[in-house]
Amino acid sequence: MKHSSDGIFPAVCPLDCPDTCGLLVHKQDGKIVKVEGNPAHPVTKGAICNKVRNMAARVHHPERLMHPLRRTGPKGSGAFEQISWDEAVAEIAGRYKQLSADYGPESILPYYFYGNMGMLSVGGMDRRFFNRLGASRLDAKICSAAGTTGWVYTMGMDGGASPEDTVNADLIIVWGGNIVSTNMHQVVFAEQARKRGAKIVVIDVHRNRTAQWGDWFLPLYPGTDAALALGLMHILFRDGLTDEAFLQKYTVGHEALREQALKYPPGLVSEITGVPVADIEQLARLYGEATVPYIHIGNGLQHHDNGGMNVRSIACLPALVGAWQKPGGGAIKSNGGYSSVNSQALARPELRSNAQARSINMNRIGEVLMQQEQPIMSLFVYGTNPLVVAPSADKVKAGFAREDLFTVVHDLFMTDTAMYADIVLPATSTFENTDLYSSYWHHYIQLQEPVLERQGECKSNVELFSLLGQAMGFEPEVFGQPEEDMIGEALNYPDNPYLNGVTLERLKAERFVKLDMSPKAQFLETLQTPSGRIELYSEAMELAGLPPLPVYTPLKEGYDGVRRPEQGADYPLMFISPPNHHFLNSTFGNVEKHQRMEKAPALQIHPLDAAARGIADGDEITVYNARGAVEISAVVTDKMLPGTVISQGLWWGGKGKKQRVNVLTPDRLSDMDGGATFFSATVEVKKREQVLEVPGTL
Repeated sequence: MKHSSDGIFPAVCPLDCPDTCGLLVHKQDGKIVKVEGNPAHPVTKGAICNKVRNMAARVHHPERLMHPLRRTGPKGSGAFEQISWDEAVAEIAGRYKQLSADYGPESILPYYFYGNMGMLSVGGMDRRFFNRLGASRLDAKICSAAGTTGWVYTMGMDGGASPEDTVNADLIIVWGGNIVSTNMHQVVFAEQARKRGAKIVVIDVHRNRTAQWGDWFLPLYPGTDAALALGLMHILFRDGLTDEAFLQKYTVGHEALREQALKYPPGLVSEITGVPVADIEQLARLYGEATVPYIHIGNGLQHHDNGGMNVRSIACLPALVGAWQKPGGGAIKSNGGYSSVNSQALARPELRSNAQARSINMNRIGEVLMQQEQPIMSLFVYGTNPLVVAPSADKVKAGFAREDLFTVVHDLFMTDTAMYADIVLPATSTFENTDLYSSYWHHYIQLQEPVLERQGECKSNVELFSLLGQAMGFEPEVFGQPEEDMIGEALNYPDNPYLNGVTLERLKAERFVKLDMSPKAQFLETLQTPSGRIELYSEAMELAGLPPLPVYTPLKEGYDGVRRPEQGADYPLMFISPPNHHFLNSTFGNVEKHQRMEKAPALQIHPLDAAARGIADGDEITVYNARGAVEISAVVTDKMLPGTVISQGLWWGGKGKKQRVNVLTPDRLSDMDGGATFFSATVEVKKREQVLEVPGTL
C-alpha cells in the first residue's frame, strides 16, 4: 500500500474504548478527509461514534507537533526551540547514562497509559527499553485494576459473557457504566434484546445518557454499590429465588454468603444507598425471576475506596440465579483475558538485570515526585497526559515543575504535561503505524497498517525506543526487530487457546480475525479460581488480608445514609467526574469541534444543594476542597441524588484556566490492587464572588 495514494483504506480505532471499531479511512491529496465505520466488521458493523468520525481534525490539527523540541525557559512557560532527532536522542541517552551512574537506573521512571491501545505502542519496544535500562517499573493501575481484581477473585479470569449473546437476555442491568457514551455497540445489542421484550435497568449515581435511554433508572449514592448488591442477595435468598442446584455444583461459599446477606435487609440498604425499599424489592424480583439476566458492569463504580469490593459483590449475583448456564446471561466486566497475547515476547522482561526493581503506582505520581529518599530524577511520558488525567493534579503539577527532574514527553500535541518537559518528541497517529489491536469487550483481533505518510518528523513508539536502545548500545537484534516480527511473536502463545488460528497472515488478508471461542463452551468447568468454582467465599482474598465475603465498607470521604465522617462538615458534597460524550479522557480536549459539541466544563448540582448555597443555574462557581479548586459554571438539575455533584469530562487547563477537575480527586489507592479512587472525593461549592476559605486538609 502506498501511503501517498488516495482512496479508502481499512483501519482500526485506537482509542481506549471496549468497542475497538473497524474503520474505513478516506484519503484525498494525501490527507484524511473522512473516517467512517467499516460495515464488514462483524460486531461494529459500520457504526462509529462522533469522536472517531471527526478523527481527521485531530490527525491534521494545525497545532500538531511536527519536530523535536528542547525547553529554553522555565517549566510550564511554553518556551521551546526546535532541535533535530539526532540531538534529542543523544541528549536523552546521555542524560540516562549519567543518571544511571549517579543515582542508579531506578531513578528513571516511564509513565504511560493507553492513549493508543496498540499492543506495540504501549507494551512492546518501550517495555524492552526500560527493562534493559533497569528503570523503575510503573504500576499502570489508573483505570481497571480494582474491578478486574475483584472480578478475578470471584470468576478466575478476565472474561465473561460474549457480547453477541446478550441479545438473548430478557433483563439487562447496566450497573455503573454510561454505555451510550462509552460502549455504543453494547447498546445496539441491548436494543435488539429490548425489541424481543427485554427490560433495561440502569443503576448509577447520575441520570446520564444511558440512564435516560434505559427503561428504569435507579440512582444511588456514590460508592454504595456493594451494599445494593448485598441487599439484592438478601432478597434472593429470602424469597427462594436462587438456583440451588447451580450453587451446589459450581460455587463455593454459598452457605456463608447466605448468612452474610442476612446482615443487609432492604431497610438498611435503602438508608445506605438512597434507593427506596420498594425499588430494591422490585429489582430483586425482576432479577430472580428473569430467564436470562445479564449485568453489564461499568468502569465508574470501581474508582472508589471500596471499588474492588463493589465489582466483586456484583460479580457474585449471576451465580445466585444460575445465569451463567444461559447464552447471553451472566455478566461482563471485561473480556480482555480471552485475547491475551505473549506479552513477554513483546516486553522481554529477561533483559532486566535488576529483577527486584521497585514498582511505582501511577496514581501516586504526585506524591512520588516529591519524595526525598530514592528520588525520581527522570520521567518519560507517553500515551497519557498526567497533568490532566492523574489524581491530585496540583500535587502532580508541583512534581513536574521540579527543575532537577529531566522529563521527556512523546505526544501529538503540546499538552499540559508537555509544557513541563525538557524534551518534547512528536508522535505519529495510529494511521501512520503498524500495530495489533484486541478488544476488552468483543472477540476480534485486528491489524493496523499505515494508511498515511508520517506527518512532519513524527515517530512511533516502536521507532522512538528502537533509536534510544541503539543510542544506549543495547542489543541490535532486540532493538531493531521489525513490527511484523513482533506481532508474529505476540500471537504465538499456546498458553491461550482462544488465540488458536489467529495469525499475522490471516490478519493481513482479512483485517480482523475472530478468536477461537470454542473453549468457552467449557467455561464453568475450567474456571481458573483456586477451587475451580465461582468463589462466593474466597480464601485467596482472606490470605491477602481482604474480607473473603462481599461486604459494604463506607468511603473514607463523603457520606451515605448511615455515616458522615469528620470532614463532612467542610466538604459535604460527593464529587463525581465521569466521562463526557465527546472526549475520551483528555483526548480531543484541544480539538475545537469537540469542544463546541461539549460546550464548556460545568458542575451539575441538585436544586436542594444549589438553593442552600444561593446558586442559580448558569452561575459562575468555585468547586473546592483541601486539594485544590476549579472555576466552572453551575447547572442546576435533579439528575442525581441530593448531596452528589457531577462534572463530566477532563478539560485541559491551558492558558491558566482552573478547569482541571482532577485537582479535586484523591490519590489514595483502592481496596484491591492499588486502583484509583477518583470518585471518592468530597467538595464544597460557592458562588465565584463569595469569599473562599478552604478549611482542613484531605
